[in-house]
Amino acid sequence: MGRGFERHARTFTVLTFISRITGFARDALLARVFGAGAVMDAFNFAFQVPNLFRRLFGEGALTASFLPVYTKLDRDHPDSARQFAGLMLALLAVLLSGVTIVGEVVLYFIQDMSESPMLGIQLLMVMLPYMPLVCLVALVGAMLQTHGKFGPSAASPIILNVTIVAAAFYGSYYAVNAGMTEHVEPVSHIQMVAWSVIVAGSLQLVWSLWSLRHYRIRPHFDMKPSWPHMKEVLYKALPMLLGLGIFQVNTFVDGLVASYQTMVGPTIFGVDYPLPPGSMTVLSYGQRLYEFPLGVFGVAIATAIFPALSRESNDPDRFMATLRRGMRLSFFIGFPASVGLVLVREPLAAAIFQGGKFSHEDVQKVGFVLAMYAPAIWAYSMQQLSTRAFYALGDSVTPVKVSIWMVALNFALNMILIWTPLGVGGLALSTAIAAIVQIVIMTRIMHKRMGIIMDRETRASFARTIAASAAMAGVAGLASLAFSGHDTWLWSVAATLVLAGLGIVTYMAAARLLKMPELGWAIRGK
Repeated sequence: MGRGFERHARTFTVLTFISRITGFARDALLARVFGAGAVMDAFNFAFQVPNLFRRLFGEGALTASFLPVYTKLDRDHPDSARQFAGLMLALLAVLLSGVTIVGEVVLYFIQDMSESPMLGIQLLMVMLPYMPLVCLVALVGAMLQTHGKFGPSAASPIILNVTIVAAAFYGSYYAVNAGMTEHVEPVSHIQMVAWSVIVAGSLQLVWSLWSLRHYRIRPHFDMKPSWPHMKEVLYKALPMLLGLGIFQVNTFVDGLVASYQTMVGPTIFGVDYPLPPGSMTVLSYGQRLYEFPLGVFGVAIATAIFPALSRESNDPDRFMATLRRGMRLSFFIGFPASVGLVLVREPLAAAIFQGGKFSHEDVQKVGFVLAMYAPAIWAYSMQQLSTRAFYALGDSVTPVKVSIWMVALNFALNMILIWTPLGVGGLALSTAIAAIVQIVIMTRIMHKRMGIIMDRETRASFARTIAASAAMAGVAGLASLAFSGHDTWLWSVAATLVLAGLGIVTYMAAARLLKMPELGWAIRGK
């Protein structure tokens, strides 16, 4: 039934957990140093562009189309697999380098035509080369995952986080305390942080290639032997850009809407824009918080299960059994995460971000955005899994059709909800609604094509998960009353730790009482 994926999921989960912790350290420092304003809006806008390419092209379309082909070749013809992988590395490096050069030229002319310096464009010009670096890291990571090595790709973000922390800390404290400069201007400081992203990307690629050295994969441009396999990957990759990356596309659209005032101006068609400066930063920090359980658990499960689904694509019974198991595990982890983050939204945001230039009012804004994103964490997780299931079956068209509608739905909701009292929270709610609608549609399509997904055991599993989550919410909700009225940083840390601890213990106890096998799958992989 492909059950070995849980062991790989745990490896991926542990390392991703560590990378997320270092990511929180990075965001905590940046929040305190720069606050929630135009400077961080510009940085977050610029940083999301190479990250969108990473998620769509590197970790998304390319990996999803490459991995099944490479897995089958490595199983049946190992020498052909190595040759194919070497060609992919070489062609991707050349293609993305060309895209980066074109992008830099376009950005240069945009900046040149502007009447005043555009910090967001300047930072994007600095960080755009991170795009080819991180996409190559994602491709190498897919190769390593085929060989059962999930660690390097899961841990590589640690390098990025540590490097950014070092740059932010250096500009804020070390340079001043060492007497090297009297003051570091925010613009110069954020540019220093942007350059650190390029340093990190170079280190990530070197480490990933070093981890691949034992498999004798060498970049080359000999097209003929691997061209049939290359055509298969290219044929699938383009439609996968939207199919697997719809969640990232919606998040990117949210960012464009949130950063409009910072990047364009205070009015739109002569009307005051409803979202103030700082909205992009608030939205980005809300995303960081809900992406923690999504990245640690949801994406880990989908990433680990994809090779198993690819291997079982010719055996419908085993394929569906593995898919149901993955969906049950995704919901078992994702639904209580949705409930829990709503409960601890403000203490968690305060514990991580509050301090320095990041005020309690900014924390409340982040907490509100998180409350809009969090209810659909289970849907984001299952979205990743269901899309990969279609790709494992060789169907890259269906996810695209659904995705196009979801992008349109998300954008329409964005344009409506930002003019309501929800404000920037409306952007988050739009993404959550689109994710839930998408997973419902894709599950129904898979049901018609392959058979019953929501069988009796799966429905019972979901019901038990909801019951256990309700027990968790009741206990944590009562405990939260003890922390009400306190908004200091220490109280926020204490509230987050206590409520999270009580919630986890209560949920696991309820799962044991309900005799849920998913608890064993998550902990022991069996």
